[in-house]
Amino acid sequence: MADPEKAIEAVRTGLSCVLDPELGLDIVSLGLVYDIRVEGDGVVIDMTLTTPGCPVSESLPLEAQEAAQTALLMTPGLDARVDVVWDPPWTIERIDPDAAREIGLRV
Repeated sequence: MADPEKAIEAVRTGLSCVLDPELGLDIVSLGLVYDIRVEGDGVVIDMTLTTPGCPVSESLPLEAQEAAQTALLMTPGLDARVDVVWDPPWTIERIDPDAAREIGLRV
């Protein structure tokens, strides 16, 4: 089996290329990714959305799934799975401070 830490870092890097279309920030910097872990023969990503009625509620998790799976191409035997979770609810405090400043927020 591949090194779990390297797989997690590869997935995190892949997810950082997935942009929220409304804010123009990646989902990692936005704090939408709650957890990345290796379970059995896969990498599980717990992520949320800014609101349950988010206009990209169907497409953004699919983009995250594709990015994670692509990041794992060099890690044979591991698949990626995205689970959308709502607890805890997302708040702007989860945004990376540098990213928040980039879009003019003070957190």
